[in-house]
Amino acid sequence: MTHATGTKYLKNGMLPHMWCSGCGIGILMGAMVRAFEELEYTNHETVVVTGIGCTGKLDDYLTTNALHVTHGRALPHATGVKAFNPRLKVVVIMGDGDSVTIGGNHLIHAARRNIDVTAIILNNFNYGMTGGQASGTTPEECITSTTSFGNPEREIDICALAEVAGANYVARQTPYHGWELKENIKEALNKKGFSLVEVVSPCPTHFGKNNEMLEAREMLLWLQEKSLPVEKYRKLGVGEKKDYFAVGTLVDRNAPDFNTRYEEIRKRALEL
Repeated sequence: MTHATGTKYLKNGMLPHMWCSGCGIGILMGAMVRAFEELEYTNHETVVVTGIGCTGKLDDYLTTNALHVTHGRALPHATGVKAFNPRLKVVVIMGDGDSVTIGGNHLIHAARRNIDVTAIILNNFNYGMTGGQASGTTPEECITSTTSFGNPEREIDICALAEVAGANYVARQTPYHGWELKENIKEALNKKGFSLVEVVSPCPTHFGKNNEMLEAREMLLWLQEKSLPVEKYRKLGVGEKKDYFAVGTLVDRNAPDFNTRYEEIRKRALEL
């Protein structure tokens, strides 16, 4: 039995990758290109959009079309690509800074429009590339380079935000769940409308050392302990839920996507 490798989407001679030991971005990339292969995506029809930060380096490794843009602006650029040419498969790779801290407003409106793009967000709980500063997803009370005695702010729940804003598909996984991550990415790519997959992956270089997870192995074990299948998570009491997070498919609905609605309105206008 053969398994997808995804290597045809990767540039020759680029591996091993440049990310820190224990970083989940390499696992994310592997899951994504395997999903591309299993769905038989072609390089010329696929566009991967990245912003700034550790995840922003991912397009350097790909042989697909790629668009590298400014911090927090990956989703509006992806929206423009998809609106101009709906036939393209558009995937957006972001960190927590790109997606909901700097670019939070764009995430809300991409989900609200239900534009047919897939957003994959690596949530490492801080600004990893620039020194480990607190981001919008840094858990409350956690230590970062800018919250030396604990974060006073509540963190953003990326998946909950996407759900209430109108995304058709929302899922969450971790680097510990590599196979499940690939399967959720496939589901997201197949879903018409805005889809989002959050990958919870604490930064090993900054967040881990500041929060008693000094080695990548400890972080993987933390992810194993704290993540629960969504069906099991939903059975917990309110007080219990604060100590865990759900993984798997959280939202799966079929509202009309932006391009479908736009074509309907355009046809009505032409009939006048």
